[in-house]
Amino acid sequence: MRTRSARCLPAAALTVAATVNGSLAWAPAAFAQAPDPTPTVSTTPSARAAADSGGVAILKKDEGGEVLAGASFTLCDSTGKETASGTTDAQGHLVFKDLAPGVYRLKEVASGSALHDVVEDQDVIVTPGTDAPLTIIDPFKPASVLLKAKDDKSGKLLPGATVNIGTGDKTLLTLTTGDEGTTTAKLPVNNRTGTDFWAMQTRAPQGYGLEKQRRDFDAKPGDSVTVTVTNAKTHMTPPSPDLSDKPTEKPTGKPTQKPTSGSSAAPATPEPTEKQTDTPAPDETTSSSAAPDPDGSLAHTGADATAWLIGGAGVLLTAGAGALLISRRRRTDESDNNGSTASY
Repeated sequence: MRTRSARCLPAAALTVAATVNGSLAWAPAAFAQAPDPTPTVSTTPSARAAADSGGVAILKKDEGGEVLAGASFTLCDSTGKETASGTTDAQGHLVFKDLAPGVYRLKEVASGSALHDVVEDQDVIVTPGTDAPLTIIDPFKPASVLLKAKDDKSGKLLPGATVNIGTGDKTLLTLTTGDEGTTTAKLPVNNRTGTDFWAMQTRAPQGYGLEKQRRDFDAKPGDSVTVTVTNAKTHMTPPSPDLSDKPTEKPTGKPTQKPTSGSSAAPATPEPTEKQTDTPAPDETTSSSAAPDPDGSLAHTGADATAWLIGGAGVLLTAGAGALLISRRRRTDESDNNGSTASY
């Protein structure tokens, strides 16, 4: 009996096996077409997604190098939508996985420490197949400083005092007190146990002397400290007003004398109180050696001695006339005596 080719039988048909020992046995038929080749490597959807995605591995520390646990972060995509969030563990680690490649915005929500501040937001680039490492260092919280300037006697607050504040050999801040005599600022602290600072006044308030003493103080992260400088008043005698250019009397506005003809600007020459004689007084030559007149007396012109001179001249003339008369009488008597003698 001829049998059909196996290639022509339907897939569900049964073939008759060869007779063994005169009996028949039924067996399922095999497919005629060869099956598709089996791939050597099998790729699941989850493995393919992991190969196409990336992540961000965060390590959180402070400025002293210590790891910080409990810091909270959020990750947003380019549209601003929050993609992931988490908190650092005891070793300061936090990993965001299965992120599509691209640029993300990382935001620190809380530092997890009372001594530390959060950092500013930053961009993170995610690449396929790797977790981008990122170390974040939180700064210590700054200390708040209140600067005051006071009068050393009354305690009054003084504006206009300038003070430098620094640490070591470096000046960090220059502060000047305002109208109320105070001012405030933030001081950077780089140690959890505190930082040593100094304050030195560089300009005193108006009317006060400069305080030359340096003031040292300590501030811990987040502390509030007050620095007070004191100034003493300077005792300065105000200069006396210069009165040399001021007139001693008010001008009357009217000229006391008429100007001489020919010059309107030249002052008039005052008339003499007494008429001058043509002949000088006899004692003019000796007037320079005369004793000075007492204060308040009027100047002598020589006219006061004229009466004495005239009186002296009269006495001399009278004496001379008397002497001449006596001389004449003596001569007459002698003549008479001579005549009498001749007659005898």
